[in-house]
Amino acid sequence: MGRIIGIVQVKGGVGRSTLATNLAAALARHGRTALIDADVPQGTSASWGKLREETGRLGQLTVAGVADYRALVSKARELVAVNDFVVIDGPPRLAEVTRAIMVMSRLCLIPLGASAAEIWATADLVKTIKEASARRLDINARIVWNRFREHTRSARELGDAAEKQLGLTALHSKLGYRVAYSEALARGLSVAEWPDRHAQEEFAALVAEIKQQLGV
Repeated sequence: MGRIIGIVQVKGGVGRSTLATNLAAALARHGRTALIDADVPQGTSASWGKLREETGRLGQLTVAGVADYRALVSKARELVAVNDFVVIDGPPRLAEVTRAIMVMSRLCLIPLGASAAEIWATADLVKTIKEASARRLDINARIVWNRFREHTRSARELGDAAEKQLGLTALHSKLGYRVAYSEALARGLSVAEWPDRHAQEEFAALVAEIKQQLGV
């Protein structure tokens, strides 16, 4: 039985699909991995997977899209039985799909930029996490700081304040503000396959921390 990692966030444009695709590609180097795109009709992860398939880069990775809550639950059960990891790219809204991802996932990752607008939007997601906790007490939800400007004082201060305000713990590893992520995504690649050493190193550190959270 594999482990499910859910990528959830109610605000669009915060990097859910960037995180989901890069994480799926990285985990596929270590075991059988499935990526489920539950963000319909946007379908960014599914489109990335199609590009990857056309260039013969899927390897141990399977990519599937689902249209609704029931399809998600069914597909997740099917894929978790035959894969080591299942990554779910959730929709940018509070819906039954989002709640299902939280309940099914061993680890929920919440990509978040150090901006007030993104933090305010995430407050609604925290309420949903608490609701989902009524169905499953051991929900492990972690912030993943994205497009983070490590060397700016405002980003550090806003990041610290957000963790206290939201009551969520962030992973130590952060993703910087790098064009490598968008360039790689557009070509069906991961940052590990893109010539940006800093992006490669920071994402490798994030994957190592995620695997630690999963106990693998």
